[in-house]
Amino acid sequence: MGAAWRDTIGRKTNFNQILEYVKEIRYMGMEVCCTLGMLEKQQALELKKAGLTAYNHNLDTSREYYPNIISTRTYDDRLQTLEYVREAGINVCSGGIIGLGEAEEDRVGLLHTLATLPTHPESVPINALIAVKGTPLQDQKPVEIWEMIRMIATARIVMPKAMVRLSAGRVRFSMPEQALCFLAGANSIFTGEKLLTTPNNDYDADQMMFKLLGLIPKAPDFSENSAKDFEQENVEVAASSSR
Repeated sequence: MGAAWRDTIGRKTNFNQILEYVKEIRYMGMEVCCTLGMLEKQQALELKKAGLTAYNHNLDTSREYYPNIISTRTYDDRLQTLEYVREAGINVCSGGIIGLGEAEEDRVGLLHTLATLPTHPESVPINALIAVKGTPLQDQKPVEIWEMIRMIATARIVMPKAMVRLSAGRVRFSMPEQALCFLAGANSIFTGEKLLTTPNNDYDADQMMFKLLGLIPKAPDFSENSAKDFEQENVEVAASSSR
């Protein structure tokens, strides 16, 4: 679940609604990942208590190239949010975007930063820019499939246990090209007709691709805190609060 804001400061009502959404989705037996911009330490703890599985906060590119793309928050702001998420015991989802005009050294820099965090992110989305008309990057050259494959393969090598996600930009790649990405180390996709702001591959088309390639979707994993344990825990908390 994503929110189009810079951070959650001054959004108490919105944030409390999101906490309720997280609880309700967990009760359905699904994992929950949110991307809500920058977080404060207490907010990360509240999300963990609500049952959040993972938090997405991409670094986007290298520290050196970052100021050419983003001015609303600093690189250290992003790293601080990742630290709060990790300390709260929530899985970290953090990756970046290629095709922003960055050099190969910047792609290496992004992966080096992620791979040298105290703990590797559990999830690493690799996005290819989809140039949107009317934006400053509307004239960027489309990312070639070989660039995507190299990025995925490198991420797999330096973060061997991470879920490397073939993310935005996948809609431009054919099924054989996506198959090469899986062979290079990608083991996750975002499915459904639209991402936050751009088109994405159709769910039925992805199911057909999985069947043809012999890929089996992974079931939700609540090994640390099962849905049943989660529900019991919150019932106990509610009972304690009412006394």
